[in-house]
Parts: sequence; structure tokens; C-alpha cells
Amino acid sequence: MLIGAALILALSMGIRHGFGLFLPPMSAEFGWGRETFAFAIALQNLLWGLSQPFAGALADRYGAARVMVVGGILYALGLVLMASADSLWSLSLSAGLLIGLGLSGTTFSVVLGVVGRAVPAEKRSMAMGIAAAAGSFGQFAMLPGTLGLISWLGWSVALIALGGLAAMIVPLVAMLKDKPLPVLGHEQSLGEALREAAAHKGFWMLSLGFFVCGFQVVFIGVHLPAYLVDQHLPATVGTTVLALVGLFNIFGTYIAGWLGGRMSKPRLLVALYLARAVVLVWFISVPVTLFTAYTFGVLMGVFWLSTVPLTNGTVATLFGVRNLSMLAGIVFLFHQLGAFLGGWMGGYLYDRTGSYDLVWQISIGLSLLAAALNWPVREQPVERLRMAAA
Repeated sequence: MLIGAALILALSMGIRHGFGLFLPPMSAEFGWGRETFAFAIALQNLLWGLSQPFAGALADRYGAARVMVVGGILYALGLVLMASADSLWSLSLSAGLLIGLGLSGTTFSVVLGVVGRAVPAEKRSMAMGIAAAAGSFGQFAMLPGTLGLISWLGWSVALIALGGLAAMIVPLVAMLKDKPLPVLGHEQSLGEALREAAAHKGFWMLSLGFFVCGFQVVFIGVHLPAYLVDQHLPATVGTTVLALVGLFNIFGTYIAGWLGGRMSKPRLLVALYLARAVVLVWFISVPVTLFTAYTFGVLMGVFWLSTVPLTNGTVATLFGVRNLSMLAGIVFLFHQLGAFLGGWMGGYLYDRTGSYDLVWQISIGLSLLAAALNWPVREQPVERLRMAAA
């Protein structure tokens, strides 16, 4: 099960993290400003987030396998149609709508819901860390491969090839063997779970903190290659930096999941967001060279998706695993609202100011805000779970 979950996340997240490599060739061929491509990717992240709670609820009630099969088909179809996109509308339909919906069925909230239901509570955080680390390995492995495909075949055929890889998610679903938990008379209904979470202050603190994570990773993932080209570095440097982010997040995510089983997960989230702020301040304060770019990739990689097992693990601790995919999907919606702003705002402010400086500064301020939001969260199960345990 864990191998299947890891492979699905490696494919879905690996392909997704390479979209920034298509910004320069597509914009150059069609004469777009950076905002056009950035808007489509921002729309993708927004629709991914909006559909995620529904995908999670369906997975909780009917099993994750069906949701992931539909997600894999939509993902592959979106990539194939993106290969022929030549306008904002066709790009928004393919890269935005279809891929966004596909990602909601093939990424963290649904896949980690399967993992969370399959392992005991004391091993849950670590198991989630292992699966999430596979998503980072996909980024490390797929980014150089995607750049190679673009160089060899051109951006259009490269997207068709990636569509073929995304279609492999469908047969991999058979490895998960996920079944929905049986609904017993005394267990929560969907509405009761939503009301319980909505009344919990810590749930909203986690969600708002995750908004910051989405803003930062999508801004960096989409715009960093172009930013480094603006700093007169070769185009391959951006790919290498993002690959380093993926490589070192394998270790960072695994360690975060391991520590989450031994320490307070909200306190670890505070430390992660503060560390991100320090790395961002350093990066924009030093001259951009090969050394500083690669160092940024290594440092940011340690903290890249390390928030995922800690955030999802905290949700599982607070509310249990019965509705984990749906509740994690709601938290992830906030992540994707941040992702929409990070992706779109990067292009919007660049086109109007000729620089990414303001977006870097916003990212630093948001890191400090996320640390403050996670500080008051207490990792204590809700009263319902405490009474059941007693």
C-alpha cells in the first residue's frame, strides 16, 4: 500500500512541479506576458483546492480508488490538451480546469487519507512522511526529465509524453486496496464532522498557516526558473535548483514525519515557517550566483513539503481518521488559495514592476504570519475522541 501511494504521489507531484519549465517556451511562442501562463497555473491550483474537500469526502465514503482513477484520467487528458493550447482560454481549460481537478484526486489529501487509515496512530506521522517524501523524489527525478523532453521533443510533444506518464496512475491504484471505514450507528455524519471542525479554533489556525505554504511553493515553483534567467544564469540552473529542492525535501519530509511522532507537530510547524523566512531573507540579500542559487535549493528543499505530514497528522490527531481525507481537503483548500495568489501574483507584479522583489518580500512576511498562527494550536484530540478513549 505504501509503495503504491508513494508511486502515485511521485508521478502526480513530479509532473506538477515541472510546469514552471513550460512558461518561457510557451510565452515566447505565443507572445504572452508572464501573467497569462501564471494565471492558468494559478487557476489550476485554485480549482485543485476548491475540488479537494469534495474529492476527499468521496474517498472517505466510497473509497479512494475510484477517486484516484478519475483523477488520473483527468490529469492525463489535461496534459494532452495543454499540448495544443494556444490562448488563455484553452490553456485555462487544460492546464487550469482539467489538471486542477485531476490533482485533487491524485495528491496528498486523498492519498495520505489512505495511509492514515491503514497504519496505527503512533506510526501515522512517519508513514505520511514517507509517502510525502516520494512526492519530493518525483520532483527531483521528473524535473530534469521534463527539461530533457522539452529540449529533445519541444514543449508540445513533451506535454503529450507527460500525459502518458500521468495515465500510469490508473493501474497503480490497484496497489492501494483502500476501503472506506464502515459507518456505525454512533459514528459521525459528514455534517457533524464539518460542524465539529468549524467550531475548532486550531483547525482554522492550521488552515490559515497552510495558506502561506501554498503561496510560497507555487510562487517559487512557477517563477524561480524565470527569476534566475533574469539574473543572467543559464536556463538549466532553475531546473537544477528545483530538482535540489525535491531531492533535499525527501530527507526534510521524512525527518518531519519522524519528529512529528515524537514532538509537538504544531511547534515543528512554527519552526519550519521561521526557517523558511530566514532562508528567503538570506536569498534576496546576497548576489545571485550559481553557488547561492544551489544553496537556496538545498535549504528551501529541507522545508519544502515538510509541512504536509505535520499538518495532516495534526488534523488526524484532533479529529480522528474517519473523515480525514475530507478535513485534510478543507485545510488543503486554504493551501491552494495561497497557491493561486502566489502563482498569479508573481506574474502580475512582475509584468507591472519588472521585478519579483515585492513578491519575495510578501513571502517573508507571510512566513512570520504562519509561524504566529501555528503557535497557539494544541495537539489535543477533540472531546468526542477523548470520551471514546475513556
